[in-house]
Amino acid sequence: MEFMLAGQKMVARASGALFWPAQDLLCVSDLHLGKSERMARRGGALLPPYEVAETLSRLEADIAAIRPKIVICLGDSFDDLAAGAGLDAGARLRLAVMQAGRQWVWIEGNHDAGPVDIAGQHLAQLTRGQLTFRHIAARELAADCGEISGHYHPKARLSGQSLPAFWAGNGRLIMPAYGAYTGGMMAEGAPVRALLGSGALAMICRSGRVLAVPLG
Repeated sequence: MEFMLAGQKMVARASGALFWPAQDLLCVSDLHLGKSERMARRGGALLPPYEVAETLSRLEADIAAIRPKIVICLGDSFDDLAAGAGLDAGARLRLAVMQAGRQWVWIEGNHDAGPVDIAGQHLAQLTRGQLTFRHIAARELAADCGEISGHYHPKARLSGQSLPAFWAGNGRLIMPAYGAYTGGMMAEGAPVRALLGSGALAMICRSGRVLAVPLG
């Protein structure tokens, strides 16, 4: 689904990825790679340890479809720094193949606030043109500037279902969580709801399509 953000055409994909055609840039947020391992390590629920493979398969599919020159992972790419360090050789190889021949940026999140020993740039945030990519939405934006963030794992309701969604308004876009084992937050309880303004939209990912509805 195409939409405008800070004067730039963007494409919200049903996978939860964002494409910026003018920059040949693909952005994903909140992969939370290694979540099952982290939960087991900390004595939490034991989840089937397949989310890394599933999340990487989704990312491989988006990269194969778009063939971007730049990929930005918008924070919480790893469920914690130990999970990033503990990725097995197979997962690291898959990431290396995806990274080959393109710029790859890891934005730091609250779960992975520091670099891991995986190739790519590791940055607190990144600005390209009028758009800033950061993990958590800032309280204030400069005039005529836009922002792309993640962190809140946004969702919205459609036909009685709670589904991943992009939230957009006031020059801001909040990305849905991309990881296979990620939950979500409804707009009613989100602390950033007021930042999106009264005309905000939810772009809901459902059955291979993206549907825009007013953000209630």
